[in-house]
Amino acid sequence: MAERGARNYVRDERGASAAEFAIVLLPFIALVLGILWLSLTIYGNSTLQNAAEAAARCGVVRYWSPECSDATAIKAYALSIYYGPGVSPNFNPIKDKGCGSGSWTVTATATIPITTGLVNTSIPLSASACFP
Repeated sequence: MAERGARNYVRDERGASAAEFAIVLLPFIALVLGILWLSLTIYGNSTLQNAAEAAARCGVVRYWSPECSDATAIKAYALSIYYGPGVSPNFNPIKDKGCGSGSWTVTATATIPITTGLVNTSIPLSASACFP
């Protein structure tokens, strides 16, 4: 009789879906979180580059405006138009470097922290723009 019960236990498929779901759930959640963080990182890099380009252009085109009159004002302008993930980037505007006289070169760096339950790391981002 015990032999017959063991055969039935091995062939019983109740609960198989729950076990398969538990096996697939963790990799699926990791994949979704990875896609989310990758998307935020790409967005952060794109907005960092855009802010550096706009700040370099502002220094040349709107030099008479108090908004972009010197390096400190240009840095504040770049920070005001950066809309990336919750990090505070560092902008470094330099006049007449590399592009010719009257130009502005703006370099930017930021670090995006990635914190999940399993992984805690950070990704460095950088951008550079020169105008004209």
